Amino acid sequence: MAERNIKLLIAYDGTKFAGWQVQKNQRTVQGILEGSLARIHGRDVSIRGAGRTDSGVHAAGQTANFYTDINSIAAGKFAYAINSYLPEDVKVIAGEEVDASFDARRSAKARVYRYYIYVSRVGLPHYRHFCYKIRRRPDIVRLNELASVLIGEKDFTTFTAAGDKSKNRIRNVYSSVFYVRGDFLIYQITANAFLWKMIRSVVGTLLECEKNGIKKNDFLAILEKKDRSRAGTTAPARGLFLERVIYSDEELY
Repeated sequence: MAERNIKLLIAYDGTKFAGWQVQKNQRTVQGILEGSLARIHGRDVSIRGAGRTDSGVHAAGQTANFYTDINSIAAGKFAYAINSYLPEDVKVIAGEEVDASFDARRSAKARVYRYYIYVSRVGLPHYRHFCYKIRRRPDIVRLNELASVLIGEKDFTTFTAAGDKSKNRIRNVYSSVFYVRGDFLIYQITANAFLWKMIRSVVGTLLECEKNGIKKNDFLAILEKKDRSRAGTTAPARGLFLERVIYSDEELY
């Protein structure tokens, strides 16, 4: 019997997860999902995600795929089947059958992340796990001048964490912008891929550079130094969301 390839759209609150990827003796999103699939199939089933989000990072639009030999469950119904075994902090939003060659990670053209910054002297308790609270309101025009430096195909060594195992640290950033939505200052970045903790390092550095009056050319020099010690403090994981994964060139522009 031919296996079907099922693509899932997944959302999760990363607060109590040690990230996406399976780790020994750790609670991970991948591990929880594979546990649910194992109960449905009566055997181990592996699932592949588009983005390996770190501990504490959330997702509104993670994408993953798995192969199944079950024909009695329609692709769109797999969300309900899987969700029946999932905890409240991770849910499958939708499912669809895709071509056998589709791979959630390798087929992706780009990932879109948003980082939520809450500007307030007193933080509201219900926001505490989902944003980075700061007291001072930054100059959004200056932030966007700095953020625009990141657009293009560049070496992002400066903004990766110690221990990153990537042999190639060149990434193609398609957009990098700050905007205001309600109570939040949001940073959105779209790229073909990201280095370990790259976005959080970028956010922390941009905020520090804006506060200290660093000019656009000086920020570019920080990027071009390829020296992690030149970057600012890494922003906390709780403000970062994997918003969506892009699979067609048309969606990039």
